[in-house]
Order: sequence, then structure tokens, then C-alpha cells
Amino acid sequence: MPFRNRSDAGRRLAAALEAYAGKDVVVLALPRGGVPVGAEIAAALQAPLDLVLVRKIGVPRHEELAMGAVADVGRVVTVRNEDVIQMLGIDDRTFDALRDRQLDEIQRRRAVYLRGRPAQDLRGRVAIVVDDGVATGATTRAALQAVRACGPAQLVLATPVAPSEVLAELRSEADDVVCLETYRTFGAIGFYYDDFSQLSDQEVVNILSRFAPRAERSQPTL
Repeated sequence: MPFRNRSDAGRRLAAALEAYAGKDVVVLALPRGGVPVGAEIAAALQAPLDLVLVRKIGVPRHEELAMGAVADVGRVVTVRNEDVIQMLGIDDRTFDALRDRQLDEIQRRRAVYLRGRPAQDLRGRVAIVVDDGVATGATTRAALQAVRACGPAQLVLATPVAPSEVLAELRSEADDVVCLETYRTFGAIGFYYDDFSQLSDQEVVNILSRFAPRAERSQPTL
């Protein structure tokens, strides 16, 4: 059953996460697409909304194919897809250069989206990592490992849709996994949405501003 849009998916996920209401929760969205999904969950659980800044590391000239991912949540975590790296003969120098390029983009997004806002302290709390869907799982795995390193009491992955095989592999990275729909034959995440429009940086900033501390809410937008 397709989702109308990311907000619709977020509302449905929030209902599935009702057991976490009243707990010390932090919602951590993967930008850009995970942000409107995470916003609905944060609003329903009355929890703060923060970001997991993570980027796929694509194969040269075939960037849609992930050979790894890199995430930054106060510390940098790199995940390598060794099967792809070995199959295509990607050397370490090439991998590191492309990883560093994605780290530069992460830092750009940190400056644009968070504007110096300190990251949420995750120690001893319930961290819910949210995206608008999972495909290969590389970026999700990097995000989960980066958040785990921050010391949450419980780590939860929440996503509207994912391939069943990839989701099974990700269960070892989280304490709980909440996924509304799984498919053995998957395709692209956008196939499961009526509206899967690309979000702009400004839209991400606008959503985050709704969850900012009061002192930050009067700051001008981009």
C-alpha cells in the first residue's frame, strides 16, 4: 500500500511507535527525506528532533551503487560494502577520496541545517533513527553505528518501507526495528510513495525550526 507522502508515512510510523510515548526519546532523522517522517514521530511522542548526518559513498561513474557510507554524530563512522569494493577493484585511495568528499557535504549540511545548535546528548536515552525508506542499507547501517557509539540506552530503527532481506541484516544493529511494509522484491523507495518529491535545504530548515529551543526560533531562515 503506497504512502501518500512522507508526512503520511511519519504519522503511520508514529502510531506504530506508541509504546515509546512517555519515555526519554530523541528522534534522529536522516536528511533530507527522513526529516518530515521524523517530524511527525517527534510531534506524536513529544520528543526533540535532531539529525543523523550520513551520506552514501557511491561507485565512480555509478554513484547510485553504494560501496559504503559515512556518518557523523559527533564522531565519524565509515561503513564499507566489501563485496562491491572487491568486485569492482576499488582501491583504498579512491574510496578514501570519495568518502572525504561526502564528509565535506556532511559539514556543509551541518552548517546549513543546524547552525551551531548543539547535538542532543543521547546517553541513557531512547534514540529512534528514522528515514523515509531503506534500500541497500549502507547509509542506514552507518547511521545506526554512529548513533550507537553515542551511548543510548536503547537504539530503535523506524522506517516506512524496506526490502525484507536488508531489514533482517539491520536487526543486528538496533535493539528494535519498526517497519510498516517489507518486500522481497523491492526496487526504489519512491515506488512506495504517491508523492516522493525532493526536499530542499530550506524545507529541512523550516521543519527543524519547529523543534528548536525557543531562543532559536526567532532566527532568520536562509
